[in-house]
Amino acid sequence: MSTEIIVNSAHEGTRVAVLEGGVVTELYIDRKTNRGVKGNIYKGKVIRVLPGIQAAFVDIGLDKAAFLYVVDVMDETVSRPKAVGNGSDAPADASADVADMDGLNEADSYEDRVEAMAEVEDNAPMEDPGVAAPALVPAQVPARTKRASRSIESLLKEGQEIIVQTSKEPIGTKGARVTTYVSLPGRHLVYMPNVNHVGVSKRILHDEERRRLKGMILRLRRPGDGYIVRTVSDGTMEDDFKQDVEFLSGLWQEILNIKDRQPAPALLHADLDLTFRTVRDLLTKDVDRFVIDSRSEYTRIKEFVEKYLPVFSSKIQVVDDQEPLFEKYGIEKEIAKACSRRVALKSGGYLVMDRAEALSVIDVNTGRYVGKRNIDETILKTNLEAARAIAHQLRLRNVGGIIVIDFIDMEKEKDRQEVVRALQDALSKDRAKTHVVKMSELGLVQLSRERTREDLFRTFSEPCWHCDGIGYVKSPTTVCHEIFREVRRMGSAIRNKRVFINTHPSVASLLAKEEQEGIKHLGQRYQARIIVKGDLNIHMAQYDIALL
Repeated sequence: MSTEIIVNSAHEGTRVAVLEGGVVTELYIDRKTNRGVKGNIYKGKVIRVLPGIQAAFVDIGLDKAAFLYVVDVMDETVSRPKAVGNGSDAPADASADVADMDGLNEADSYEDRVEAMAEVEDNAPMEDPGVAAPALVPAQVPARTKRASRSIESLLKEGQEIIVQTSKEPIGTKGARVTTYVSLPGRHLVYMPNVNHVGVSKRILHDEERRRLKGMILRLRRPGDGYIVRTVSDGTMEDDFKQDVEFLSGLWQEILNIKDRQPAPALLHADLDLTFRTVRDLLTKDVDRFVIDSRSEYTRIKEFVEKYLPVFSSKIQVVDDQEPLFEKYGIEKEIAKACSRRVALKSGGYLVMDRAEALSVIDVNTGRYVGKRNIDETILKTNLEAARAIAHQLRLRNVGGIIVIDFIDMEKEKDRQEVVRALQDALSKDRAKTHVVKMSELGLVQLSRERTREDLFRTFSEPCWHCDGIGYVKSPTTVCHEIFREVRRMGSAIRNKRVFINTHPSVASLLAKEEQEGIKHLGQRYQARIIVKGDLNIHMAQYDIALL
């Protein structure tokens, strides 16, 4: 299956689409007016310590305080252990896990934290665009199961200044999540300045090659420094490692120098723009073409790739067609579909995707698909197709958190197992970590998907000002009856006066027609003249009542 990376670079921002077999599977957006903060390194100030939830809020200079969980706080009193065994991978290999991120939330040993911290998330695909050098993304923070060995109040104090790195973007009403376990990924290595650990990606399968790579980094590193060898390093020579080591260690020293000169809160290092992050994290041997529609961006990328990744140079292409690149590849249509609540299946069935504050719900329906043989076969085929479509939609929309899928009820246990296996197989290609729970007796499947940035729906939209995001508004009839009750509450205050009711035109029209008798009755009861006016500037569910 061919894999292509399509980059649309415009004045307002950059969009990147990953196509597998011609189908859009991932989408990344970086707007100039709203650049992401994931991977940035800050000098922050602790503004509040919360023992009750073992966390702290840290001011890093953003609109909302960042959230720092206790297991993300490095215990400076713990001596760093000797280098431990094999590790996980860098960003492009987030699925090559050493520790289960859903099962290891609160590590009670330093080694556990090291192993978990080595998992660097890569689904957000380099500082100065002119600097042709490896770039940075944050280490994935440990997750929570065991009790932390020390309490948050013994590790942090209000007013304390600390270096943190953002591991998750602000999402919805939540601020960014940060960690004190800083990681600086390059092309071949991930540098962990505070962790004495050397590991090799588990995706590098040959033992002899693993030993060779680990031996090289052990010779090159300074005592106490930590490194993870990335999957892309398979077959790499020592000079490439040396280049990464020199750059990353120099960059860390530069960050420390800036820290000493800047008061908190302060940005110490900003991650690179989306185009270079894509080159760093997504351009691998599995990619057939890397296409971009900006000649200037193409020149920057081409120079970098020819210098550092010459084997991929022939894959970089620029397109100067009049037709917009995303239109040419049908990506714009896919983006529009990805914002829809309903997703059609090829068989005639469909999915309905809804969201709540803390979870997403997906309902599977047969629609117009009636099958050929019997109802069990029809339901199984619909559910199998839905399982694959759901995995694709979760990746494309970047839906994270808890997800509940209501498959069509199946009586046979083997059919249920087959559907869950199909879902797990389809999710295996996902860069984000997922955990699937077996199907319940009610036909529900629960799964969790790693949430690191805003999903596509939140990126492209905002809560409706009419309904405040709930999806419904009061009907005109309901508003009419509320107006009647409000007039009655005013009682004698309106007697012998003119009453002006300003409301939305649809409500005003109803008051003048179907509900006209109600207006007449109130006028007669209070000897008042009631005048109704429609105003498009008034919300559907609102109204104003004035007396003269």
